[in-house]
Amino acid sequence: MVEHWMPIERAWRVCATGLCFSGFGLGGLVLRMLVFPTLALLPWRAEQRARICKDVVHHAFRLFVWLMCASGVIRYEVRHAERLRRKGLLIVANHPSLVDVILIISLTRRADCVVKATLARNPFTRGPVRATGYVLNDSGMAMMQGCIDSLRAGNNLVIFPEGTRTPANGQIKLQRGAANIAVRGGFALTPVVIRCETPFLQKGDKWYRVPLRRPRFVIDVQEDLDPLQFVSAGADDAMAVRAVTHGLTEYFSREVRHAGA
Repeated sequence: MVEHWMPIERAWRVCATGLCFSGFGLGGLVLRMLVFPTLALLPWRAEQRARICKDVVHHAFRLFVWLMCASGVIRYEVRHAERLRRKGLLIVANHPSLVDVILIISLTRRADCVVKATLARNPFTRGPVRATGYVLNDSGMAMMQGCIDSLRAGNNLVIFPEGTRTPANGQIKLQRGAANIAVRGGFALTPVVIRCETPFLQKGDKWYRVPLRRPRFVIDVQEDLDPLQFVSAGADDAMAVRAVTHGLTEYFSREVRHAGA
């Protein structure tokens, strides 16, 4: 009987996925055209306005995650969510699916992100980017200083060090941005290991190619890591950044394999 209903259930999930992402686009339009311009008119300091706009995005993403769950598109479980209820966190996560950023920001207040500088000049995206005060990736040193300033201001910076979604072969390869911020800013790392038991919206996947069974995400917020644990005594900053990047790569590769065992 269960197998008999599987094609119908899967067909519904295809439709529900399309409806969810259509709703996501419509919600983004409402934020850009109505919510953020209204907030911009209120007599708040720029820092206060950016903080409120970040929380608006947080609650909008919470609503979207609820919609995906209620419509049967995904299921998810969060472990140690209380570790994200702090301020000034440098959150680093692996990136198996398109919805990872939505899941993490839905769990994190005052979440800051690094976005492409072109988005701040695009007429369709510049409103939300400027309203939230997201860090622009326009210059290496300027971006790094922006990230450090954001963390010191009490925001939680969310970074996916892979820079893109994990390839289908599961090999994790990290860029050095997160390690640079941790080393040069003196911040601990808060690792989040994301596992999707049924692969969903991986790199190169089309949204309508839903898996046979409903995907289930496990989001495991692990204990903070001291970046110095990866660094040899006497190493300069450049050597320390390479060591931390290598250590994080091994850490995520090991934790993802362990989670899937």
